[in-house]
Order: sequence, then C-alpha cells, then structure tokens
Amino acid sequence: MKAFVLAAGASTRLRPLTMDIPKPMIPILGKPALYYTFLNLWKNGFTVACVNTYYRPDIITNFFQNNDINIKLEFLHEKKILGTAGAIKNKEEFFEDTFVVMSGDGLTDINLKKAVEFHKKKKSLATIVLKKINLRFEYGIAITNKDGEIKSFVEKPLLGDVFNDEVNTGIYVFEPEIFKFIPKNKFFDFSMDLFPFLMKKKIKIYGYVMDEYWTDIGNIVEYKKGVFDALDGKLKIIPIIKNRENKYISSNAKIDKSVKICGPCFVGNNVVIGKNAVIEPYSVISDNVTMGNNVSVEKSIIWENSEFGDNVKITNTVVGSDTLISSNVTLFDSIVMEYSNK
Repeated sequence: MKAFVLAAGASTRLRPLTMDIPKPMIPILGKPALYYTFLNLWKNGFTVACVNTYYRPDIITNFFQNNDINIKLEFLHEKKILGTAGAIKNKEEFFEDTFVVMSGDGLTDINLKKAVEFHKKKKSLATIVLKKINLRFEYGIAITNKDGEIKSFVEKPLLGDVFNDEVNTGIYVFEPEIFKFIPKNKFFDFSMDLFPFLMKKKIKIYGYVMDEYWTDIGNIVEYKKGVFDALDGKLKIIPIIKNRENKYISSNAKIDKSVKICGPCFVGNNVVIGKNAVIEPYSVISDNVTMGNNVSVEKSIIWENSEFGDNVKITNTVVGSDTLISSNVTLFDSIVMEYSNK
C-alpha cells in the first residue's frame, strides 16, 4: 500500500512559530512532527509515500533526504494550493490500489492496518478515521449510524450544533475510484467539497473510530498538549527510552552538578546548562540549547540553538529556534522568538 501525506498547510494558527518553517516540521521531542507520521506509516507496513509541500518546501525535502526513515518518498511541490483533495488528484497515477491519506500535522500512533481492514470489510469507497474526544469545537463532527456509515457532517460547529463527540482526524482510506469525483487543477477539499458531494450522490462513506492516540497540533494549545502527552508516554510511536524518574536526557548534554531536574522532561543533544539551574516538570530543551546560571524552566518548550543568559525564568512558554534571551528576563505564558526572513 501507498500513502499520501498532506504537508502543504500555510500554518497561520501557529504563527509566529511557523514564520520560518512549515507546520509539519515543528519539533516534538527532538524530531519534526512529520517524522513521526512517516515512522508510524513504516511500522504499519507502508514503504512508499507521496508528500505535497507548499510553504518552505526546502526545509521538508532537505531534512528527509538526509534522514533514514525506511520509506521511499516522492515530493509534490504545489505552486498553487489546491486543497486536500485537489492535491492528491495531481498524483492520480501514483495510486493503483487502496491507499491512505494522512495529515502531516497530526500526531498519532494509529494502527492503520485496523483502519484498512475496516475499510475493506465495508467495501467502502471512502473511509474517514474518527476519534472520540472531549467537546472541542475547532474540529469537524461526523454523525454515524450503528453500521459506521456517515450520515452527516457539521464542519467546525458552534456550541449549539454539537450532538456527537466523533471528530474527523484528517486520516482517510480510499479506493482509486475516488479520483473520478475530484476535479483536476481546481481547489477541492475533502470535508467541504468531496464528502458532501458523495453523500449527495448517495455514495456511502464510512467512519472508523480509532482507539489510539491522536491530536491535531495546529494551534499553540494543541501543540503543547501533544508535546506534554509525548512526555507522559501517551504517544507510543516516539522511540525514547526513559529512566525511572521519567526523564529523557541525552548522554552528551553538559549539565552542572548543581542543576535540579524534575521529570517528566526532555533534554536534547549538546545542551549546556549552567550552575544552580532548575528544570521543572514538563520542560523540553531541544538540541544545542545553552543556558547560563540560575535559570528556571517550567512547563515550557525550547527549540534548538537557543541561548539563555543568567537568571532567566520562563513558565508555560514556547521559545523558537535560534532565539537569544538576555540575562534577568522573566517570561510567563508567552511565545518568544527571533524572526528572520531566511
């Protein structure tokens, strides 16, 4: 089987963090989110995938051309955004059999084999993977019957419209015949265009409810949740060995003996931490970060190559890559970064 991975989003909801990088490349414990999508595909038996790109495609292609992920990748650069369904239309000849579509900015360890088995058992043209979640209204809601057939959609509903808790994860299983219903060189979206059209034509669409972990890291709240869930071990796909204190610390990190570190936390490669620093729970310090003396970090995510002066205190903050934070600075509930139009 082959897969198509959607990685062309404009990333507006995560700005300013995504001013310089595509959303699927934001870091989750030392690797881009997109890396775990490919890792999960490989663990489910996929060996070939096509990836569409749009914003800063060089960052995606350069990273994965130099990283062994055991999957053969084909890249499709879109000069014009064509929507989720419009994108795969351009690779129609790539898919000869049942195939899977995944979002590059979803974080999941879904068992895709079970989803495909459900799809084939139902003899479905299109199957949408659903996830039961607590009521949050930034996702499209799907209404299914007892057989799993989708009867209606409510796309990003208002509070008064909510009467179900199964949301569209952006993971789909299709038969190649689906391309007959997708126009070429036209903006066409799965949820807004394709699925309503199929239902209007009385073509059955089924919903497969997954049991495994899933979250959409498309905004800062969900991004933090995904990272902290990964620290808690909820995302099984992340291959990190932790010690009994629930700490992930690289062997080449240089940490002064006076530093206090509390799990769960992550400390990446070549990190340097000065004297009397305190690393509180749910702190993520990415590769090549340097910290001065008396630094305090709590429930914060620090991207690679950043530098802290002395007496810096950050809480519930995301620090972008290559950011310099001067001495004696206190940050709470913030996003801080140095932006450069590279």
